[in-house]
Amino acid sequence: MEKILVTGGAGFLGSHLCDRLVNSGADVLCVDNFFTGSKSNLAHLIGKPNFELMRHDVTFPLYVEVDKIFNLACPASPVHYQHDPVQTTKTSVQGAINMLGLAKRVKARILQASTSEVYGDPEIHPQTEDYWGRVNPIGIRSCYDEGKRCAETLFFDYWRQHKLRIKVIRIFNTYGPRMHPNDGRVVSNFIVQALQNKDITLYGDGRQTRSFCYVDDLIDGFMSMMDSPDHITGPINMGNPGEFSMIELAELTLRLTGSKSKIVFLPLPQDDPRRRQPDIDEAKEKLHWWPKVQLEDGLKETIAYFRSAHDL
Repeated sequence: MEKILVTGGAGFLGSHLCDRLVNSGADVLCVDNFFTGSKSNLAHLIGKPNFELMRHDVTFPLYVEVDKIFNLACPASPVHYQHDPVQTTKTSVQGAINMLGLAKRVKARILQASTSEVYGDPEIHPQTEDYWGRVNPIGIRSCYDEGKRCAETLFFDYWRQHKLRIKVIRIFNTYGPRMHPNDGRVVSNFIVQALQNKDITLYGDGRQTRSFCYVDDLIDGFMSMMDSPDHITGPINMGNPGEFSMIELAELTLRLTGSKSKIVFLPLPQDDPRRRQPDIDEAKEKLHWWPKVQLEDGLKETIAYFRSAHDL
C-alpha cells in the first residue's frame, strides 16, 4: 500500500484529492494547519483505516515516511492570502523547502501545486508553459504570485542538484463543491450573491475573462501527472481552455439559480489580470489529459452544494 502525503489536504482541492487517493486504496496522511482548510471537508473520511489527519504547519519540518507527496499547502484566494501576506510567502517558500527536504530524505516523488498566477497579467494569450510571466514583485498579490514562482525555482533546483523526482503543475481557475463561501473567488462570490438575491458584483467593465475547470477534472490531472514517467517534470498547465467573460459567468449563474439579483459594477482591483486562459497542449500530449465537464454542468453541482451545505 502506497503511503501518500497531502499537504493542505483539508482545503477545497486537497479534500477532493484525499477522496480520490483513499478510494484508490492508498494510505493517505493529510496535513493541514486549518487556516483556510476545514475538517468538515474530510468528515466522511475520518475513521477509515487508510486515512490519517494531522494538524501541522508546513513552514515547520515534518518527519514522516511516505512514497509520494502532493504539496498543496497555501491559501489560494486573494481574500485569504492577503490576510497575512508574510505567512503566505513563508508557506509557499519555506513550505516548499521543508517538503523538498522530506522528499529528498525518503526518496519520494513530489508534486507541486503551482498556479496560473505565475504568469501575472499576461502579455501573451493563451498562456503557454514557456512564457515567463509579467508579475508585479511589490504589489498586493505578490505574496502569492512570487511565493509560487520561488517554489517552482526550488523544485527545479532540487531536480537539477539532487536528482529529485519532481512534478510541477500550474493550476488555472478551478471550481466545485467545498469551495469556501467567503473566499472572494468569482464563482463562489456569484453563487452566494445569487442565492441570497444580493447584487452580483462585477469588477471593471466585466469583460475580463477567466477559464473555469471543474474540480473532478483537475483531480484527474493531478493523478495523471503524479503517475507520469520521471522525465515529465512540468511545469504543465492544468485548466479548462474554454474562456468566459465575467458578464457571461454572472448571467449564467443568475439563470441557473433563478435569482432576482442585479448586476453592479465596481472598480477593478490592483494587478487583476485582464485575461487568463491556459494552453493545455502539453497536458494533452504528455498526459493524455483534458477537461471534460462543461461549465453549466459543473455550476449546477456547485450551486447544489452551496444550497445544501450553507443553507442558502
